[in-house]
Amino acid sequence: MDNTRIFKMSFSKVYPLYVQKAEKKGRTREEVDLIIFWLTGYDKTTLMGKIEDGSDFESFFNDAPLLNPNANKITGLICGFRVEEIEDKLMQQIRYLDKLIDELAKGKSLDKILRK
Repeated sequence: MDNTRIFKMSFSKVYPLYVQKAEKKGRTREEVDLIIFWLTGYDKTTLMGKIEDGSDFESFFNDAPLLNPNANKITGLICGFRVEEIEDKLMQQIRYLDKLIDELAKGKSLDKILRK
């Protein structure tokens, strides 16, 4: 599968969709941000910087301070694929984020989403 299109997609264009999906289900932007902080190691300032500079997904994840060591505990289906079986590391990281946002929108508690 050619993932180039997804890798080059602007994170700043997808971020509002994550927020919209969460808010539609009664969750908050702060919860979306907390999930992103947990997964990537970004903080509020660095996350906003990545959104403002128009980073694509590839640079967003390549520049992430630290992918959470518990990210490998994220399992399940997203877009018809098991996230734990995705071989391409960048695609897996993107799908990890998608999966966490889905869990938030489905009403899971933050403790469960953040694998505590």
